[in-house]
Amino acid sequence: MPAGSGAATPAEVVARQRAEMDRLHDLAAANAVVERAKGAVMALTGGTAEAAHETLTQRAKAARHTLLEECWITLGTLIPPLPGAPDPAVTASDDTAGRPSAPEAASPALARLARDLLGVGSPRELARCLLERLGPDVGADAVLLHALPVSGPPVLAGHAGLDDASATEWDRIPTPGGTSVLNALRNGEPRWQEHGERAGGRPPAGDPPGTWRSRAWLPLPPERPAEMCLGVLRRRGGSFTPGDRAYLRAVARLCAGRLRAFDPPPRPDASGAADAVRQVFDALPLPALLLTPVRAASGKVRDFRIDAVTPRAGDVVGTAAGLVGRRLLECLPAAAGEPLWQGCLRTLATGEPYEAESSRCPGAEAGPEPSMYSVRVTALDGALLLAWIRHDPSDRQRQRLADLQRLGNLGWADWNLVTHEADWSAQVYAILGRDPARGPLPLTGLDRLALPDDAPALARALRALVGEGRPCDVPFRTRTPAGVRHLRIVAEAATDADGRPVEVHGFVQDLTARRRVELALVESEQAILTQHDVLLAEQTLAARLQHALLPLPQRPVRPAGLRVEVAYLPAQSGLQVGGDWFSAIELPDGDALFVVGDVAGHGVDAVATMAQLRFTAKGMVITGSSLTGALARLNTLLLHSRDSHGTATMVLARFDPARRRLLWAQAGHPPPLLLRDGEARFLDRPGGMLLGASTTPVYEEAECLLEPGDRLILYTDGLVERPPENIDRGLARLAASAAHRSGEPASLERLLAAMLDGERRDDVCVLDIQVPDDGARGGSGDAGQSTG
Repeated sequence: MPAGSGAATPAEVVARQRAEMDRLHDLAAANAVVERAKGAVMALTGGTAEAAHETLTQRAKAARHTLLEECWITLGTLIPPLPGAPDPAVTASDDTAGRPSAPEAASPALARLARDLLGVGSPRELARCLLERLGPDVGADAVLLHALPVSGPPVLAGHAGLDDASATEWDRIPTPGGTSVLNALRNGEPRWQEHGERAGGRPPAGDPPGTWRSRAWLPLPPERPAEMCLGVLRRRGGSFTPGDRAYLRAVARLCAGRLRAFDPPPRPDASGAADAVRQVFDALPLPALLLTPVRAASGKVRDFRIDAVTPRAGDVVGTAAGLVGRRLLECLPAAAGEPLWQGCLRTLATGEPYEAESSRCPGAEAGPEPSMYSVRVTALDGALLLAWIRHDPSDRQRQRLADLQRLGNLGWADWNLVTHEADWSAQVYAILGRDPARGPLPLTGLDRLALPDDAPALARALRALVGEGRPCDVPFRTRTPAGVRHLRIVAEAATDADGRPVEVHGFVQDLTARRRVELALVESEQAILTQHDVLLAEQTLAARLQHALLPLPQRPVRPAGLRVEVAYLPAQSGLQVGGDWFSAIELPDGDALFVVGDVAGHGVDAVATMAQLRFTAKGMVITGSSLTGALARLNTLLLHSRDSHGTATMVLARFDPARRRLLWAQAGHPPPLLLRDGEARFLDRPGGMLLGASTTPVYEEAECLLEPGDRLILYTDGLVERPPENIDRGLARLAASAAHRSGEPASLERLLAAMLDGERRDDVCVLDIQVPDDGARGGSGDAGQSTG
């Protein structure tokens, strides 16, 4: 897109729309936090929503916070409920619990953190978010979030800046002697460990001494009996400055409200059910996960928390270490766009198990035979058990063999000739239409399944197989509940050391579909041959009829002193003859009559119509009819013939030798070509439409005076037409070819050779009329006995 054009590219439009959607999402999340904080204030004060909003606004202004910061702080300072206590929203020590006595300085970093908390969905994500902020601000290298269960030591709920191995060491804080984490949780006071001091605790075994030279542990919510502890670890030593400590306390107040929105930390019961679940999962020999749904404020499931894993879970996820407490989509991000995710949601909603087809798992090992797994999801008391079942190569080979038999419609069979035991695949029973409960037939009993005509040949082949070990390959037919089937049995024998057959291995194949195709092809071939014979007989009959009605003269004829050459060339494509014809006769009064015509179509019907028109035209002109009158009567005759839709074109010409006058008329036919003094031109056509096209046609006559040496060519359209080109090009080619040879002795053969180059698709009929130079008349004759 040129600069300054004012039109945005599709990518820019999509980016703007995405940014707008993110903005609206953040705005909705921020409004939800504000509404929750307003609800808490309303529960504490009993006031209205407007009063609660005004309270929060005044607090934010007094503390120099943003409204969002104040809402997070308000949500974080609510006292958690005790067992059997009333609604937690109405319990708080006082309206200003946990607040600094003096207004804090406005901090852009805290305002940005308050906005970032809107997109945090788990303690682990919160730890990552804090490390991104606290790293530049206070030099933090790692962030830990420990949760305090009802009983037992604190557990690691989230971490950032540690690998999974180190995080596992920090997961359980030992209770003997007390630690800074426990002290911060129980006393509600921050603990600061600086200059490498241990403060009564010991570092995890996985961390070398001196790894973290300074640490800070802050309770969440601050200055009260806390539920969680925020740990900030630094590799460098030195004290946390007063500004760092105030900033970390403010961060803790913000994060307390965000943590209240997460699912509560796991609380083991007195019966040790959680330990029992872990023991069961440790003993399971397959990859499996125990998933607890993580829901949004609307109740929609947005992810699943992994609460227990089996040791084999690493086969499909990549590693089993550090999975507990993480989210499913964090470990398997591709699952969000796969049927597995929808299957989990459906099982959670309906309780019905979900099973998926075999597939390659993302974390599965690679190799020439990659492991394939099927997955199953089962509901388990509000949670889900997600398990993968591995299919070894032998299972896949058996499935491939079953698919091969099904697709090829064949099945294998074995017969033990010593123990007389037999074994068939399931496909053999399906092919033979036999109930598998009845078991396989003995080899020598197979011939009883064949139809009577095929049973002897099958029995002989089986006897030779069993007695002599001779392989067999025999087709036979059998009757099944599905009808008669065309089968084939192929078998060979395995022999002992003495060469005696002891086992037979083979297969049975259903060839019914192939046989049906073969029979259909045979029937089609027979029908084609029959049709060919019919067409050949019709062509022979039409050719004989045409030759009898329209014989070609062996030499030029001379009606009325003219020299006339005749040519008729049948089409080279197709089996049927056409309806082209001509006449060149001398009339009783000494004039000459020339006719060239073409009936539409081919075959016997065209030949019959041609004969009817040819002889009728000659008869009418001989008995005194004019040329136009003859054409009008021929049109009526064609309209009332057997084929009322038939059409024909024609040229009628009458030559008066005394005056050398040519009078002619036409019915939709190409014009005659006149050659005179080395020039060729087509005669102007008089009016006249083709025969059989109208009940009221109008035909006109035209006159032309011929001179000694003139040459007149009458022809049918097969001489000039070459589809798909326009006929005008063919007419121009004819004029050029005839004029080019005007200085040579007149020869129709050379003209035809020049015009007919290549295969002829239509019949060609030509009359070449030449006026002698001396005007002498020769003997008369009828050259009309040729076909056209």
